[in-house]
Amino acid sequence: MRRYPGVRRAVLIVAALVVVAGAAAIWFAVRTPVAQPPGCTVAPVSGSGDFTLSPEQAGNAATIAAVGQQLGMPDHAVTVALATAMQESKLTNLPGGDRDSAGLFQQRPSQGWGTYAQVVDPVHASITFFNHLRAVPNWQQLAVTDAAQQVQHSAAADAYTQWEEEARAVAVALTGQTPGALTCHDLKIGAPTASLITTAAAEWGTSALSGPQAPTRGWAISLWLVAHAGPFGVDRVSFGGRTWTAASGTWSTDSSVANTVSWHQVSASTGQG
Repeated sequence: MRRYPGVRRAVLIVAALVVVAGAAAIWFAVRTPVAQPPGCTVAPVSGSGDFTLSPEQAGNAATIAAVGQQLGMPDHAVTVALATAMQESKLTNLPGGDRDSAGLFQQRPSQGWGTYAQVVDPVHASITFFNHLRAVPNWQQLAVTDAAQQVQHSAAADAYTQWEEEARAVAVALTGQTPGALTCHDLKIGAPTASLITTAAAEWGTSALSGPQAPTRGWAISLWLVAHAGPFGVDRVSFGGRTWTAASGTWSTDSSVANTVSWHQVSASTGQG
């Protein structure tokens, strides 16, 4: 039997190259950073573990919270509204649902909640929810799930309980009770697709958001801006000695800013309120 040492060496070399290539591929896969999807996080009121929201969910939550503050509703009302929207739509402005239900709160035109166009308008839907909540006797003393049920009349009366902890954390953040409690990361900021001034007028009742603000209101406005950063084309927000940037996705200490709200838009040199 003839032997072919050259062939054997070639086979061994090929095998070795395959092993090396495989190891290199594994190393590259491990070492190459995986792009993170855009997202937002909210610090818990107590305990550990942040709550996560998509940018769309954060924006809708910020709209609900801003409308609640425009109407003079306390934090408990915002928590009830957020828990309701989390259960009914996962904080997504749904075009439809059970029977003729639609929107953040799955309100039904046939039940007197407004026209279809109104129930899928987050601002109108939020105003209507808060007005219905305000009409509930002693709602301020009711537990979150009980208050929500008095408005929604859901077939699953206790369903809102599961969202209470997260809703409270989001409400605390977006009403400015805890500085920098919400942040959004890995956002792709481009030219604005929504008018900041028009949206502020609808949700806050005023477009005058920049400039000196009381600490709580200043933080509420600042986090509202971050939650809407994508549509507004906002890549920097500053208030209370901190600055958020879309590039970092975090709030960092910035001694150059005090209790004055300011922001930067991609298409403008300065934010104007």
